Amino acid sequence: MTLRVAGLGLDKMKLDGPQSFLDTEEVEEVEDQQLLEPEAWKTYMERRNTLREFLTSDLSPHLLKRHHARMQLLKKCSYYIEILPKHLALGDQNSLVLPNTMLQLIDPWKFQRMKKVGTAQTKIQLLLLGDLLEQLDRGRLELDSLLESPDPRPFLAGWGLVEQRLADLSAIMDNFLAMMVPGRLHIKHRLVSDIGPTKIPHIRLMLSTKMPVMFDRKESVAHWDWVSLHWFVTVQPAAPEQFELRFKLLEPRTQQECMQCGVIPVAACTFEVHNLLPNRTYKFTVKRAESYTLVYEPWRDSLTLQTTPGPPEGLTPNRLGKPSPPLIAPSER
Repeated sequence: MTLRVAGLGLDKMKLDGPQSFLDTEEVEEVEDQQLLEPEAWKTYMERRNTLREFLTSDLSPHLLKRHHARMQLLKKCSYYIEILPKHLALGDQNSLVLPNTMLQLIDPWKFQRMKKVGTAQTKIQLLLLGDLLEQLDRGRLELDSLLESPDPRPFLAGWGLVEQRLADLSAIMDNFLAMMVPGRLHIKHRLVSDIGPTKIPHIRLMLSTKMPVMFDRKESVAHWDWVSLHWFVTVQPAAPEQFELRFKLLEPRTQQECMQCGVIPVAACTFEVHNLLPNRTYKFTVKRAESYTLVYEPWRDSLTLQTTPGPPEGLTPNRLGKPSPPLIAPSER
């Protein structure tokens, strides 16, 4: 069966035969190609592929998402001053060059001033990281919209600016990656004076990072009058750490209930808090114990748990045993 549709030029179309249609993208590509000479079209496709490769490798959505996650992690980290000898000869056994010993020799007032410098430098570094990441996000959106432009002629005409933009974004990415690692603190004056015949070497101060302490929300559970808390650090430290656990009863109803709070030093990553009130809500926070070298700690993890309404089924209060002695340090409301 042959059909002629007047005005559309569709001659001899067999309705009962197989038809091949170009998809939308292929049609658009054919239309774009008609706007350019063959050589210009070849150049356009090469440059378009260069841009697409940059957006799928150097500035891919997956990569930016990972950098955003790392940025959020850095905002939760703790930052410390690390003391290192500026020049240390190989095999030098002089105990005075050890960081712990040198810390005792540093002028306390000067060291406190350097801690303030470290705090300011850390805050500025985090702000700059956030700004660089925003620039990368905006740059990707700009280039992505350019890649989707229906007219190839402006793309070719402005390729010089596109190349410059690619170079700028690559430099921004390099700066972002370099700034992810805390840097050196610049010292204008010596912090340690020579003592007697022993010459104290010059020192350098570095900012170091410790991963945040976070509650294990699956393992931390509340019972009738006590809770079992677990926390962890994503990167295990080389030496055991000390932690500070805080808790308080939310919405106390009496003056005595206001005493349901406290600060507990803990030398492990798990702890049980007893003598709590049943069917009440408590807030818990955990962080590392205070350190003399700490300069910035913008975040600490918190967890809210509600104790169960009554004693375990089948047990009466007199069978629960003698209450544990209070584990409450001097309270802080």
